Amino acid sequence: MFGRICLSSLVCGMLLTSLVQAEDAPAMTPQEQAAVAAIKKIGGLVLQIAQNDARLDVAFHLADGTVGDEQIAPVKNLPQTAILNLRGTDVTDAGLASIADLKGLTKLHLEKTKITDAGLVHLGKLENLEYLNLYNTAVTNAGLKSLAPLKKLKKVYLWETKVTDDGVAALKQELPQLEVIRGGDLVKPAEPKADEKPAAEKPAEEKKADEKKPEEKKADDKPEEKKEEPKAGDK
Repeated sequence: MFGRICLSSLVCGMLLTSLVQAEDAPAMTPQEQAAVAAIKKIGGLVLQIAQNDARLDVAFHLADGTVGDEQIAPVKNLPQTAILNLRGTDVTDAGLASIADLKGLTKLHLEKTKITDAGLVHLGKLENLEYLNLYNTAVTNAGLKSLAPLKKLKKVYLWETKVTDDGVAALKQELPQLEVIRGGDLVKPAEPKADEKPAAEKPAEEKKADEKKPEEKKADDKPEEKKEEPKAGDK
């Protein structure tokens, strides 16, 4: 009986907590609701990060059809966006102007997009950004200068970009805490040469040739024949 009372109390407590959290979460404005509807209409995702966290995780990388500057524009009306995934979309430099004022953004995926140095200029005001993925984009050393104001930036991916060691060094002077991940930093294991074969794969003929053969006597090497001395009666 005591156990049932405790269980009921626990369930009631959880329900009460959920109701309080739901009441505390700010209701979306009509403008925000319209933005969410527009994003979901093209197959994008808009999810609340957690039950007790009203910030949003917005993703376009699984949307149907083409996703470009026009399709991502509604996100500018969702200031509570904390995570934004634009991976593999057709977003251009001009399109990033739509996210320039998302001060709460902490994580941004731009890998495999058409972004260049000009697009990075729009990221300078994302003061809470901690993660940025620029893999397989056309950014260069010049573009990295636009990231210097992002004092909370902890990790940036620069695989397959035009950034050089000098550009990385200059950025790390501005952001010492920054971890820069580049494909060139990965050391590939040495590969065997094409003409080299493992010993176990040698043909049987080569194995036989490697074995030491016993010396064979030449056919013309015959033992010397003893000459018989003439007997006394022979003339």
